[in-house]
Amino acid sequence: MTTLRQSNIDKFEQGIYDVLIVGAGINGAVSAAALAAKGAKVALIDQGDFAGSTSSNSSNLAWGGIKYLESFEYNLVYKLCKSRNHLMRNYPSTVKEIRFLTSIQKGFRFPPWLIFIGTIIYWIMGGFFTRMPRYLSKKAIKQQASVVNIDNVSGGFEYSDSYLYDNDARFVFNFIRSSMSYGCIAANYIELVKSEQQDGNWVSQLHDRISGKPYRLRSKTLINASGPYVDKVNQINQQPTLHRHVFSKGIHLIVNRITELNKVLTFFADDGRLFFIIPMGPKTCIGTTDTQVEQPGAKVTAQDRAFVLGNVNKLLDLARPLTEQDIIAERCGVRPLAINSTDHTGDWLQLSRKHAIDMDRTHGYLSIFGGKLTDCINVGNEVTKLIRQCGINLPYPEYKWYGEPDDSVKNEFYHRAKLMGLDDLTPNISTEPLSQRFWRRYGRNAINMLEQIRENPAMAELLIKKAEYLRVEVEHAAKREMVTKLDDFLRRRSKISLVVPHQDLISAPGLAEACKILFADQWQSKLQEYIDDHQETAL
Repeated sequence: MTTLRQSNIDKFEQGIYDVLIVGAGINGAVSAAALAAKGAKVALIDQGDFAGSTSSNSSNLAWGGIKYLESFEYNLVYKLCKSRNHLMRNYPSTVKEIRFLTSIQKGFRFPPWLIFIGTIIYWIMGGFFTRMPRYLSKKAIKQQASVVNIDNVSGGFEYSDSYLYDNDARFVFNFIRSSMSYGCIAANYIELVKSEQQDGNWVSQLHDRISGKPYRLRSKTLINASGPYVDKVNQINQQPTLHRHVFSKGIHLIVNRITELNKVLTFFADDGRLFFIIPMGPKTCIGTTDTQVEQPGAKVTAQDRAFVLGNVNKLLDLARPLTEQDIIAERCGVRPLAINSTDHTGDWLQLSRKHAIDMDRTHGYLSIFGGKLTDCINVGNEVTKLIRQCGINLPYPEYKWYGEPDDSVKNEFYHRAKLMGLDDLTPNISTEPLSQRFWRRYGRNAINMLEQIRENPAMAELLIKKAEYLRVEVEHAAKREMVTKLDDFLRRRSKISLVVPHQDLISAPGLAEACKILFADQWQSKLQEYIDDHQETAL
């Protein structure tokens, strides 16, 4: 049986592509979605899985960057607030407003009332799009969030921003799925060996990290969207740029839910930087750190865990302190921060997440530096403009390439879901009605999944015990979501491995059956590969 991945790989050497995009994180995903929808012939590759690096290890927040007010980057904050609002309008099922409840410790560098004024300015710069901020006394904080330790608190406030109701990797993948619907040829676990100019085109040598086979792909232009590996790819391709990256490591710990309050609890950690306690369905996500590292690859260290656990135990009134035994999963990502290539003395802690795109118009080569999820639509639009300047014809330049399907499709789905009683099939462990999750994760494809359940009720079976995913979802992932390794499904197409402890997961009834659906006769080796990889990571 030819998989979607292999079918795409087989097309690499067929003709000349308008664009090859290297890297399938958020920057590469939106570039592919925008260009493919506007009529370009696009190929997209990643040396790992889609959204396999920074884009699957964020705080799941799509916020306007309130912290940049302190460094007087008002224009950046205004643009990010505008981008946040745009995301919320176009992805109402995914990017949702959430309240942030912030407490300020005594002796902090600014008094609570002064920071509260900042939230008012932030709200105004956001065009009053969210609910109005509110000042909170020490007593009011305790009344709203009894879990907060107010012994050393002088006051606080509440304001709004937005977050991803699902996980970040899924949000990124949906852009990639959209790009493939418009004809993009995408494949994961394809490594770029090098790219060279030949006869006015880029000839890229590729290596399939699954089969070991080499491939060659010709393209008129090349976009380096490799996230933290942008500098490495540019070095391989001998491409000089105006910018480069420095790296900040951020980690989060996932634990059982420590408060029923559906708000983000925000503090300033011991080192003075923002620290979040974020609701994540039945779990809580705690972090983040902000540690300078020299290389893109980074791991959670004992020091990282001690920092996060120490702060959360200090800032909250818990029945008992959290320990390492309470950690269900960990997230570790490296934020690539864009700086001028000649800057060797700048204070990296003052750097923002704004993006920069360097372009060699003569050779049709773009490099995308920095950026954050909030600004992703702007990145996609900017890339299309620059690619046109490189001489690539986009037949449908005004086509809107992003957003959820229109209300007619949405209403049709919910009508069918109601008629068949879909929400009655919602697993007991789920934190939302099944219809909401189907629409948010699968969009118009959810209608086809309803038909599969109608034709075969067994498709509504809860396949993996302790996880909320149905058989129909696993079948869908096997056919349409290019799941190449088990971790692709458990960690990035879904968030199962973030909310189910590893030992519970690998012993869960139904996991073997899910592997059979995903990998057919390779299921045993793929399951063992996942177990071995997890053991190596733990070591």
